[in-house]
Amino acid sequence: MNYFKDLLVRLRQSRRWVAAQFLVTLLLILVGIAWTRLPEKHLWQVALSLIVPLLLAISALELTAGTIRSLASEDGKRVKLVWGAVTLLLWIAVVWVCWVILDWCDDRISQWAGFLNSQAPAYTRAKFLTYEHLVLWMTILEWVFRWIIVPAKVIPYAIATAQTGLSLPLRRVLRILWNWRWWPAVVVAALIGVWVPGQLFSADPYGSVSVQIWHVTLKLAASYLLAVGSWVLLLAWAAVLFGRQHSPTGDALSGVPALAGTPEPDKQGSVKLPLPDTD
Repeated sequence: MNYFKDLLVRLRQSRRWVAAQFLVTLLLILVGIAWTRLPEKHLWQVALSLIVPLLLAISALELTAGTIRSLASEDGKRVKLVWGAVTLLLWIAVVWVCWVILDWCDDRISQWAGFLNSQAPAYTRAKFLTYEHLVLWMTILEWVFRWIIVPAKVIPYAIATAQTGLSLPLRRVLRILWNWRWWPAVVVAALIGVWVPGQLFSADPYGSVSVQIWHVTLKLAASYLLAVGSWVLLLAWAAVLFGRQHSPTGDALSGVPALAGTPEPDKQGSVKLPLPDTD
């Protein structure tokens, strides 16, 4: 079975969780919007305003962990769903720290661009290393770190711990990070799920008020479908790459001869291969 057939099989087998990603995520967003409008005149309203975000966070974590586990191969080493969901908090914290650093860098792009432009030679400062070019390149670089490099590094770890808990199968995760099939998938997911929705809202509004409302509604719906769809496909692709590590036809064992040399009566001419990684 090739990679894309494996992807379709996993999506079909996990169709309920995939459907939940689209439906339940939308429900959680709507509940979150309603939560911002809760009054706080009475004690029960204050208590509700404190409980609702906690329930939303738990639901989102369990939805993500459940989808990851449904797409992955069953290896018999899984922890309970609730513990797999809790481990996602660790990686959310890692992403949050990275985003804080990137936000700090983003606020200083104009300063750095001005400094580099002032230090560049005159002939490059006027044509190549202009202030506008430097701002554009730094902005693109920051976007790449935010939406490609950080997710590509964190997602395999989060997928692993969502199944095995804190007993992280480090070697399996590192194989994903070194797999050339993983990085193009992250790039495509970032472009479809982040860049394209941003372009939908870059144009200036036009037409009557009702026409603009319809345009915004359609753009929001398209952005939501693209974002959630690219997220689900990326999780499924990661599950395929993890699963191929255990497959006898996977990359790790393909093309490796079982014997090297001619067996002899008194000597062992064969070369023993290491057992596949089962952690």
